[in-house]
Parts: sequence; C-alpha cells; structure tokens
Amino acid sequence: MKKIVVTGKTIEEAVKNGLLHWDTTEDRVKIQVLEQPSRGLFGLIGSKDAKVELELLPDAVEEAIYFLQDVFRTMSLEVRIEKKSEKDGQELHLFGSELGMLIGRRGQTLDALQYLVNIVANRYSSSHVRIVLDAEHFRDRRKKTLEDLASRLAERVIRTKKEVVLEPMSPQERKVIHAKLQEHPTVRTFSRGEEPNRRIVIVNR
Repeated sequence: MKKIVVTGKTIEEAVKNGLLHWDTTEDRVKIQVLEQPSRGLFGLIGSKDAKVELELLPDAVEEAIYFLQDVFRTMSLEVRIEKKSEKDGQELHLFGSELGMLIGRRGQTLDALQYLVNIVANRYSSSHVRIVLDAEHFRDRRKKTLEDLASRLAERVIRTKKEVVLEPMSPQERKVIHAKLQEHPTVRTFSRGEEPNRRIVIVNR
C-alpha cells in the first residue's frame, strides 16, 4: 500500500495537497487525520498545521497489470501492455516480439492468462470487473477465423443434410459461432456437453 503524510492549514487543504501529489481523486484514497490544526496564541504563535495520512487504494486493473508484469518478468519476456476502456469492461493489449508462447494453441494460454488476470483484478474491486486480454490483435484474427469456419460448416450442413459437431471450445469462442449463424435462414446452432468439453452443434432448421 502506498501511504503519504501531508500537511495544510486545514484538513481539507492537507487532503488536497496529498491528492495533487498523487494526481488522483478522493475516492481513490483512505484518509486518516493525524493532527487537527490549531491557531495558537493570538492566532499566530504556536499555530499548527493539520496533518493527515493518505493511503492510496489499489486499482483493480492496475493490480492486474502488475500481475502480468511479474509473470512476464519471470518468463524473461519484454512485453508492452496497453490499457483500453470499453463499454463492457477493460481490454489489455500485449505487444512484443515473442508472444507466440503467450497465445498458445488456438489462444488457450492467452485464455488461461485472462482467467487469472480477472481473478486478480476482482480481488481489488467491490463490483465485478471484466478484463479481456489480447496479444497483437489475436482476438480479432481468431474471431474472423471462427466466423469463416461457421459459414463453411453451415454450407456443409445444408449440402449433406447432416449435423456437424465442432470440437470443444471456450464459452467466448462458442459465442462467436452462435452469433455468426443466429440469423442464418437455413441452419441453427446449439451447445451440447459439459465444460470443458462443451461443443457447438450445427443442424438444419
């Protein structure tokens, strides 16, 4: 925890000085008054400033970033992390020269890292925090691959009039397939099985 002791002629001024020092807002700190201000004799002699201690509260996303930096340091990887706010959560984008091992086969390592990052972030937040972890825009490329796969398999179902069962996928990847074929006039999708072996099935309507 980061702490600082600051002074001011009033408690409010002392707090303001501390907030300026950290360039933060009052909702991000815990305030403890150490000494009340006093005017002293005749308002001059022996006057004392207010003294307060400010404790900087942890930010959930920042803690997630610290966690990732520790992981990369342990793996001897140089990775740059960029934070981006989205309407449904936060995105952390990873950039570097050796990200293949962080992505893994079909993004499995990246998904595992994302799972851990969300656990860490939600330890430091009173409300649910959702973080999407991406590496050099892998998520967008994977989404395009899955959408193309959905279209090809839909055509196969129409041609053969037989259902197609996909390999097990993560909930996020299944969501891409479902969304792609949701408005399809000829086929429909549903999921079958239990995690982590839950699969999408594509059938004729």
